[in-house]
Amino acid sequence: MLLAIAPLASGVDSSVRITQYAHSAWRLQDGVINGEPLAITQTADGYLWIGTANGLLRFDGVRFVPWVSSDGQHFSKSVYSLLSGTDGSLWVGTGSGLVALRDGVLKSYPTASGRVNAIIQDRQGVVWFARSRVHDGRGPLCEVVADTVKCYGTSDGIPFEQSGTLTADTFGNLWIGSETEMIRWKPDSVSTFKLMTPKSNEGLEGVGAFAPATDGSLWVGIARTGRQLGLQRLWKDKWISFRTERFDGESLSVTALYLDKQNVLWVGTKNQGIYRIHGDDVDHFGTIDGLSSDGINALSEDHEGNIWIATSRGVDSFRDLKVVSLSAREGLGGNAPGPLLAARDGTVWIGNDDAVDYMRQNEIRSIGTKEGLPGQRVTSLFEDRDGQLWIATDRGLFVYGHGRFSPIRRADGSALGLVLSVIQDNDGVVWAECLGDPKGLVKIEKNKVTGEFRDPEMPAATFLAAAPQGGIWLALRNGDLARYQQGRLQEFRFEASHKPSVAKHLIANPDGTVIGATMSGVIGFRGGGLLQTLTSKNGLPCDSVYSLMFDAQQNIWLYMQCGLVRIAGQDLKTWWDHPNAMIHVAVLDAFDGVQPSEQWFPPAAIRTGDGRLWFANESIVQVIDPAHSFRNSIPPPVHIEEVVADRKRFLADDGLHLPPRTRDLEIDYAGLSFVAPQKVRFRYRLDGRDDAWQEPGTRRQAFYSDLRPGKYRFRVIACNNDGVWNEEGASFSFFVTPAWYQTKLFIIACFVAGVLLIMLLHWLRMRYAMNSLSARFDERLAERTRIAREFHDTLLQTIEGSKLVADDALDQPADLARMRRTVEQLAEWLSRAIQEGRAALQSLRTSTTETNDLAEGLRRATEECRMFSPMKTSLSVQGETKEMHPVVRDEVYRIAYEAIRNACVHSKASELEVELKYAQDLSIRVGDNGVGIPAPLISHGKDGHYGLRGMRERAERIGGKLKVISSANSGTEITVVIPGRVIFLRPDKSPIEKIISVFRDTK
Repeated sequence: MLLAIAPLASGVDSSVRITQYAHSAWRLQDGVINGEPLAITQTADGYLWIGTANGLLRFDGVRFVPWVSSDGQHFSKSVYSLLSGTDGSLWVGTGSGLVALRDGVLKSYPTASGRVNAIIQDRQGVVWFARSRVHDGRGPLCEVVADTVKCYGTSDGIPFEQSGTLTADTFGNLWIGSETEMIRWKPDSVSTFKLMTPKSNEGLEGVGAFAPATDGSLWVGIARTGRQLGLQRLWKDKWISFRTERFDGESLSVTALYLDKQNVLWVGTKNQGIYRIHGDDVDHFGTIDGLSSDGINALSEDHEGNIWIATSRGVDSFRDLKVVSLSAREGLGGNAPGPLLAARDGTVWIGNDDAVDYMRQNEIRSIGTKEGLPGQRVTSLFEDRDGQLWIATDRGLFVYGHGRFSPIRRADGSALGLVLSVIQDNDGVVWAECLGDPKGLVKIEKNKVTGEFRDPEMPAATFLAAAPQGGIWLALRNGDLARYQQGRLQEFRFEASHKPSVAKHLIANPDGTVIGATMSGVIGFRGGGLLQTLTSKNGLPCDSVYSLMFDAQQNIWLYMQCGLVRIAGQDLKTWWDHPNAMIHVAVLDAFDGVQPSEQWFPPAAIRTGDGRLWFANESIVQVIDPAHSFRNSIPPPVHIEEVVADRKRFLADDGLHLPPRTRDLEIDYAGLSFVAPQKVRFRYRLDGRDDAWQEPGTRRQAFYSDLRPGKYRFRVIACNNDGVWNEEGASFSFFVTPAWYQTKLFIIACFVAGVLLIMLLHWLRMRYAMNSLSARFDERLAERTRIAREFHDTLLQTIEGSKLVADDALDQPADLARMRRTVEQLAEWLSRAIQEGRAALQSLRTSTTETNDLAEGLRRATEECRMFSPMKTSLSVQGETKEMHPVVRDEVYRIAYEAIRNACVHSKASELEVELKYAQDLSIRVGDNGVGIPAPLISHGKDGHYGLRGMRERAERIGGKLKVISSANSGTEITVVIPGRVIFLRPDKSPIEKIISVFRDTK
């Protein structure tokens, strides 16, 4: 544990009064404490615990937090006693038994019931407790053995059944108190001590508290409702009452005792507040001084030496202050202390209203008007080289000695007016600056005024300082400085734009420099007439300086509006050499006891022979010992108390998992220093989020609102009021749980899906490009094939027919009439070939047939057939004619035309039948009774001929089925069937929709 290895504080300073400690009180009416405090202790982790009539509280110096178990259960029992175990545990004595708190878990010991009034741990680490309201007959003293409790009663030499107090002395004895007696007990030894007063034991309440002393004696606090035994000391088995000249310990009704680290006894009473006993010195503090209540229930001391008091109405604490105050409460003769003087015999003189106070050996006495003090206000104090004390009041200047005040008079016998400052130069001449009559500088030799210097001969001043090199320095009322030596005045003026306020305090140093306090900063003079100022621009916390003084190490202390400021000698030298330099300063503020205020009558700062610095401020006198100023060397323990995530509270345990989508995260932490908890500063860092330490100052929460899912580690360190850091601090790790869409698996899946999608899009794009390119090639090939078919089905066949006609005419060249008919027919066929060629070209853009009547096209084809053969032809149409797509219709026409043409030219048939049928689908049948087509030609076609191949290609292109049946005996039958959804147009669709539908269906 950090506190176990840290050096313990020495405790509060016993040389000062209780009223000079820093006192804090938390009262029930403030609402921060939930019941009457009955017990108080500090555990090894640094927390302060308060047992109340309504439960258990934990205190970190700022917040009182009711203890709650990890499962949310509150501690609702009355707590009468507490013990901080050496193992870090907290032992809690309740009205129904004993429980132990370890690592946030409560363990009960139900085998010993009753109210547990006191708990101790002996040198062997054994836990003992005393109890009352015992009903099990097992005795008032119990010992914790492992997980059980062993109790001791009458059979073990304990003569009473109830006990309210328990302690262990340096010899290992247990002391147990009851209402009528107390015993010193060991398992094999018992000694009884009766509680009796000289007169009677009527009204006896019993032993209220024990406090074993280091010398082997035992302090015993006894309470009665009638005559009290009060505070007693048991020494070698004999009772010794504690009495001093001003204090009688038997008058107390003692309820609590505590010996602090300086062996000072603190005494808590039933209704008289607290007493502090140091030797024969007794000090008191009660409600009239600010204590929360005069009824004291418990006393304790923390690791830093602060004293804690549980009263019937609240909790109080006392701690040392670096700057101690003196006021009327500590014995000053008035509430307006002014000028100060450190006499050579060690006496400190303090000017006040209606009195001049002097302090010798920490005892304050006053000389007031009853003792002959002339005047009601002391304005200046001075001791000359002969040891005479000069006291200036509102009625003049006086020399004090042997209890008499001798006035300093002018040549006409009149007294001096209001004197602001008195000093003595190297020649033994006393100088005084007067504000009344005469107004100006007065020269005094052999206690008589020998010279008066008035304005304008001598400018008006506010303060005088003797120059070690001779003469005197004057702080002029216009803000400048002047030196008067051997009848010669030399003025040193500041620039008009940098002229400071009037100096109210000057110090002339042996090295010839002069330094002064003004409301505009510190002014300085050094050789060569150079004037300079030290202000907030150089690093001072403010500019108003009331007074100043050097300590024994030549560091300068400034009593300022914003606190008591220390400037190291080396930093002051830096300022002398570099007037615009920034310097380092140390500031003591209200938490250190500083209560700055302006002082009207200088000098308001002195240094006594023991090195202490004294400052007066018109209401109190403040003292600091620079060489022995208490420094808190204990680094504060740091704890992370809880985590609040989206208004849900969690314990700050390592491995904490926070819910998904956590937005607002608050981490509460504490630094446990009770000297000045308001000055505990923190630094924190969240590994995984922060790149550097954050500086929240004294704030005790860290806030985050942008944490992504993942693992984090929070670290926090703290320093106490004197800047001592606990570098180890506290830390814990936690996880922000990802939502399902924030998991690694989901992210990886999204990544893979994204890659696959990109690959798919790339593949689709490449396929589209390839398909587009292939479509272009297919279109070109299809167009070439179509043109070939067109030329084969039209132009070439016409030319071939023309050749047949010509050949037929050449067979009979002598028949001129036949030759003429042949030539005429040949001319007609050639004209037709020209028309067919033009039609083929025109078919690239328009339909071959001009109308939608497929039957008419087939009729013309059969008529043309008779030109080649005298066969008998017939055409039949079945069903209602339907509107057809022109492109598909032309393809169907070409198929049927090719079948009719082949039958006419190659079949040698006598009959030809053509059948056109409109039904759900469109079908065309072309049949003849010719010689048929050989089977190999049906399957593979004839080389150099494209008739059947072209028909099949056309049928496949439009989604139709072509069937060829042929035999030598029955001729050839060619049937083509085109699906109706491909060729027929629906009347309820627009032309665009019809075309899209056709191309979709054909695809």
